[in-house]
Amino acid sequence: MADEKRRIQDLTDLPGVGPSTAQKLIEAGFTSIEAVAVATPQEISAATGISLPAAVKIVKAAREALDIRFKTARELKEERLKVRKITTGSKNLDELLGGGVETRTITEFYGEYGSGKTQICHQLSVNVQLPEDKGGLAAKAVYIDTEGTFRWERIEQMARGVGLDPDEVMENIYWIRAINSHHQMAIVDELFDLVKKDNIKLIVVDSVTSHFRAEFPGRENLAMRQQLLNRHLHQLMRLAEIYNVAVVITNQVMARPDVFYGDPTQAVGGHVLGHAPGVRVYLKKSRGNRRIARVVDAPHLPEGETVFAITEWGIRDPE
Repeated sequence: MADEKRRIQDLTDLPGVGPSTAQKLIEAGFTSIEAVAVATPQEISAATGISLPAAVKIVKAAREALDIRFKTARELKEERLKVRKITTGSKNLDELLGGGVETRTITEFYGEYGSGKTQICHQLSVNVQLPEDKGGLAAKAVYIDTEGTFRWERIEQMARGVGLDPDEVMENIYWIRAINSHHQMAIVDELFDLVKKDNIKLIVVDSVTSHFRAEFPGRENLAMRQQLLNRHLHQLMRLAEIYNVAVVITNQVMARPDVFYGDPTQAVGGHVLGHAPGVRVYLKKSRGNRRIARVVDAPHLPEGETVFAITEWGIRDPE
């Protein structure tokens, strides 16, 4: 009850929003100024019954409150300087990523089974809790598990590997199993409120496409699948930008039968997924515990590849 009163108070800080309007917004899922700011007036009007002109004013006020406006390139540069980075545990991989996994960005790791995607997600969930001078952000993580791949035993090993108390580390990782694609999207909606209240700086979705792929098979369902997936990715992009958090997603690969030379695998999700992440990293198995990481797409990073290792204690450089 106290939490709802606080939300109503936050929303009534906006010009033109009284307690009854705030209540309508909350009941429709717009529980914070941030959630209102990233919605369209049409969405708010349809969900709440508020008139479209009133919804336009509310959205405008929310965006002004959050300083969402035209900015100069210099202002943008100053904002980029506030981007923070989380170490992967491997200096090689950190260098490839320009210093680690960035906040305000979606980083996608894709590859076949056993290539190290989930291992990296586990390691980042631990490393985000490290102090800043050790490559962390002294913060918490949210782990959205769509395939049942999360293992607390691995978190325990990795925590010991970086000198942290395993029980404290596990206490600072919020895990949730996404049952289907709509549940997955609903979880991210809830995060707009949770991230604001808690010291969360990493959101993991492992994997982002599995439910969409299973629930919308065949070419006849392709348009619906891509539309929902596109909406989900934009949710995650908004979350990353508004709250300065790192969003890490994993993705599966499929073979392209029309490729006769080179690597025939490509990430699932097509063009929708190709355009959303800020950084795309392709992972491949190598000999033994070694894995190869290649930056496939990142506007601020050169293409390149490196080698890292998956050890008992986590992600490290190869010996």
